[in-house]
Amino acid sequence: MSEIRLTQFSHGAGCGCKIAPSVLETILHASSAPRKDPRLLVGNETKDDAAVFDLGGDQCIISTTDFFMPIVDDATDFGRIASVNAISDVYAMGGKPLMAIAILGWPISKLPPELAQRVLEGSRQVCAEAGIPLAGGHSIDSPEPIFGLAVTGGIRKPNIKRNDTARAGNWLYLTKPIGVGIVTTAQKRGIAAPADLQEAVKLMTTLNKVGAELGSLPEVTAMTDITGFGLLGHLIEVCEGSGVSAEINYPDVPLLSNLRFYTGQMIYPDNTMRNWSSYQSRVEGIGSESLLTLCDPQTSGGLLICADASGSEAIEEILSRHGLPIHRIGKLVPRTEKSVIVKGG
Repeated sequence: MSEIRLTQFSHGAGCGCKIAPSVLETILHASSAPRKDPRLLVGNETKDDAAVFDLGGDQCIISTTDFFMPIVDDATDFGRIASVNAISDVYAMGGKPLMAIAILGWPISKLPPELAQRVLEGSRQVCAEAGIPLAGGHSIDSPEPIFGLAVTGGIRKPNIKRNDTARAGNWLYLTKPIGVGIVTTAQKRGIAAPADLQEAVKLMTTLNKVGAELGSLPEVTAMTDITGFGLLGHLIEVCEGSGVSAEINYPDVPLLSNLRFYTGQMIYPDNTMRNWSSYQSRVEGIGSESLLTLCDPQTSGGLLICADASGSEAIEEILSRHGLPIHRIGKLVPRTEKSVIVKGG
């Protein structure tokens, strides 16, 4: 089993499996007006990270699901990454996870069940770290390996952080470097340095726990996590949902170590260009490198935090206490012709 490379059994990898934003808009378009439930505080209208349901009083339930095909070859790491990625949606809403159930698709005729057992073990490790039970799940025999979680979380109503409530003047923080799509693509081609892959795996297996604490700060106006649409795509969702534009200072955007070694060789996932084609008309100032990095599909990426400047001291203290570096990457401005302006890219 040690010689089996999981990434060779799937056509996509991690959140790079996501359907292109432009195609997804077509799929989600409703031919008739959807039934509105007043208890559903956050649905899919704003492309937010999770659904939020009002239980009454100030108590709400967060519900989300996320799953994908292997982004790494190690089965335990695959389970850990997929689980951290799914749980992140709860943290991105400002909530705390309560429990998870597993989603497993496995090509029984191609891969031994012992590997699937290791995937689940990796998931149990992450759930234990998040303080929640892996309470059950569902499995099928599928052509490619698939794993993820459906996660339930809890949150107080005043603490909900949406992706469409940002304001002009907000500062933008990012909690993890970007570039895991590029490094894992290099891995799939057999040319990623072990240290670079190890750094990427460490990031992808780090829980975004800080989101639950940031949820209690009124100065944090909006949050989302960075996944398959890349930093640029998810920032555009925030801007267009909130009626603002963003100015990004590219030199302040954190990148994985040694990333330019790979971008210099034009190593990037196919979905990078899929992302760019979906929103290139809404961006100004992109460069040859920043296109590859800002459009890079992230798996289990960091949180993008929109916050009033008055909350900077509290936010930066919380980030530091969680062992996270302070990456302030830009600001939101009143709406302009373009959704995002990249400076220094």
